[in-house]
Amino acid sequence: MPRASWQDRIVIEPDIHHGVPCIKGTRVPVTTVLGSLADGMTAEEIISHYPHLREADIAAALSYGG
Repeated sequence: MPRASWQDRIVIEPDIHHGVPCIKGTRVPVTTVLGSLADGMTAEEIISHYPHLREADIAAALSYGG
């Protein structure tokens, strides 16, 4: 998965999920994506659970967390 610029895909706004970093345009926290990856889920499995996410969103979460 190519490294992504997280600033393009992750937002931190007080009125969205109380300022928790989320994938832009969603209410999916970055920690949810990272936790899913840590639990062994693949990007494809995460996208199947959150169909509005894209592979670039998952790459951005990794960039943000790493």
